[in-house]
Amino acid sequence: MAGFSRHILELLEKVPSLYRGPGGAVAVLRDGELVGEHVWGYANLEKRIPLESSALMPICSITKQMLCMILVDLERNPTSEMAKRGDVRQQLADGLRGIVQEELLEDTGLNIENLCNNQSGIRDYWAMSMFWGTQPEGVFTLSEDVKKALSRTKSLHFPPGTQYAYSNLNFNILARVVEKVTGSTLGDLLAERLFSPARMETAAFCEDNAHLPGPCVGYEGNESFGFIPAVNRVQWSGDAGVVASLKDMIAYEQYLDKSWSDEQSLYRAIAKVPSFQDGATARYGHGLAHVKVGGVSTIGHGGSLRGYCLHRLQVPSERLAIVVMLNHEIDAETIAEYILKNILNMNQLASSPLNEIIVSRSWLGTFFDPDAQLALTVRDAGPNRVSIRYSDHDETVVLVDANKGSSETMSAIFSDDSIQLHRQDDNRVVNARRIPSPTEPIKNDYAGQYRCEEIDSLFTCTGTGGMLYGSFEGFLGHGPMHLMRYLGEDIWFLTCPRGLDAPAPGDWTVVFQRDENDAIVSIVIGCWLARNVRFSRL
Repeated sequence: MAGFSRHILELLEKVPSLYRGPGGAVAVLRDGELVGEHVWGYANLEKRIPLESSALMPICSITKQMLCMILVDLERNPTSEMAKRGDVRQQLADGLRGIVQEELLEDTGLNIENLCNNQSGIRDYWAMSMFWGTQPEGVFTLSEDVKKALSRTKSLHFPPGTQYAYSNLNFNILARVVEKVTGSTLGDLLAERLFSPARMETAAFCEDNAHLPGPCVGYEGNESFGFIPAVNRVQWSGDAGVVASLKDMIAYEQYLDKSWSDEQSLYRAIAKVPSFQDGATARYGHGLAHVKVGGVSTIGHGGSLRGYCLHRLQVPSERLAIVVMLNHEIDAETIAEYILKNILNMNQLASSPLNEIIVSRSWLGTFFDPDAQLALTVRDAGPNRVSIRYSDHDETVVLVDANKGSSETMSAIFSDDSIQLHRQDDNRVVNARRIPSPTEPIKNDYAGQYRCEEIDSLFTCTGTGGMLYGSFEGFLGHGPMHLMRYLGEDIWFLTCPRGLDAPAPGDWTVVFQRDENDAIVSIVIGCWLARNVRFSRL
């Protein structure tokens, strides 16, 4: 173990120079024991405060798995009042009523499990906030704005249980259900039922990102542009809210490691691999992503807020755990996987070489998925590889045949005019057609106003030719103008590099629709987190 620890420390000490930023903290545990940790940089650049392992950071979406453990614990160990009322599962199911629109429950069969597994079909509210006119540094409150968001959630972008799409609103709803049924705050439940038994001595619940505990500051930017303190004014609960130090997260991993040996533990209960309605295996459930890294099964989840990025990764077969916490926005999952792959290399696990397959130039470009009304891009990523951006990030597919490729989560079949993706995470087969390169001048009839009554949003499009701008207005105000980029036909990208949440929605697909007289009558706008939102022209 001493030799292993020495190798781990040497590995961790390389991380800061490879993934440069204000500060960070990493830890590796094996068999429940800490074998290496490294903390570097500054919690606050302006005040020159060094980052320490005791510094609290918002762990953001890692909160989701903790909420799911509370749900399971309440089923097994209900409060005295819950026990008097009888069936706990029924109480939780009934708790949805009055929080979610009644017609969604009656018409779709939406249930607690759908929410826990991100299979609800509910659109993500941080993405939807753009439709409601938010500014990137705007205020979003639990007391008022969440209620308004829920009242405008009247339809789903797929039937519950059939597909996967990440939605923070799922877990915000679950938190509201838990508080409604127990009469306690989520913060109190976490402190009593998780932080205390896990000995997370300084972990706490802080739902207001405008008042995070110091001294740690989160930073936007990069080394070339410069680092700027990030401003966050959103309140969230259930989808995020826990703040913790590296010391707390080490204690959490030790608690989970002990739990893993008990098949009846809360963690083993939420770590079971779920399935979809059709029986297909799902890769996300109860706030945990089940991902293969280099062929090895892992369980984990990331967390991000503007200025912060974190990730925890567990390899049950190796009794190995990795924690990465950054006060800047480099992808912490990439760092966790870098550490893991280097550890696996020490165990002499290596991939076999590939025969070179030429990437056809005809496969590259922009394609359109008519079912989800989303555009996707395909780029050359080097020998034997193409990069596909369909969801909220680039995914690398390795070619295995003349026109076929695969990754850990997706397979692809390429042709000159179309691409077929089997997205295992989403439980979807995407048949996308090429958007041909424009051969005629761009039309000048896109500008105008468009309204979506269902979500109570107004879209204004301005500009001419190839330079359009779009903005949204709703209960959060009048949002900024976003640049639009022409793809071909009547399809555009509207770019959103900064939103209330991090990462932001990115490129929204905007599809203008015409009537038999070639006049634009409506548009459909969507991103992977929020699809098929229709606006009518005014």
